[in-house]
Amino acid sequence: MAGPPVPAVSIRVVRPEDAEVLATLVLRNRESLAPWEPLRPGSFFTLAGQRHALEAALRVHATGGSYAGLILVDGEPAGRINLQNIVHGAAQHTDLGYWVDVEHQGRGVATTAVALVLAVAFDELGLHRVQAGTLLHNHASRRVLAKNGFSEIGVAERAIHIAGRWQDHLLHQRLADA
Repeated sequence: MAGPPVPAVSIRVVRPEDAEVLATLVLRNRESLAPWEPLRPGSFFTLAGQRHALEAALRVHATGGSYAGLILVDGEPAGRINLQNIVHGAAQHTDLGYWVDVEHQGRGVATTAVALVLAVAFDELGLHRVQAGTLLHNHASRRVLAKNGFSEIGVAERAIHIAGRWQDHLLHQRLADA
């Protein structure tokens, strides 16, 4: 017996007109994302809040400091994927972050989206290293990163303020030639 069909996953840079659908997505995913994200003001989950967030993300993207991405499943928005803090010069690295709509979790969407954004990082941006951090108990994200060739490199104690408290972050990296 065959399982559900594998969705067609793609990524692209966010656009200002994505604010409305992203407001719907972040509101629907508010509870499921809460354990993995910083505390957000209620305004973040509104159309105005998402417009503001997209404007800020696109300003940094325009300077080359980030890749502000949207995850699409069968052509429809289903999450965000970002390369933040892009550093050129001697370091040539970036920080990866992503989330997938609860309706699409467990179907390989995050794994595919990460593979696609790695191609952006290495092939388009010419970076050497992509780093990502997960909470120690975020086993789903750890699996996504492992499937994409990331290695665990250590724990940064109380490194990130998530869900209202300082928590340890398990650091991962993927090198361009890995």
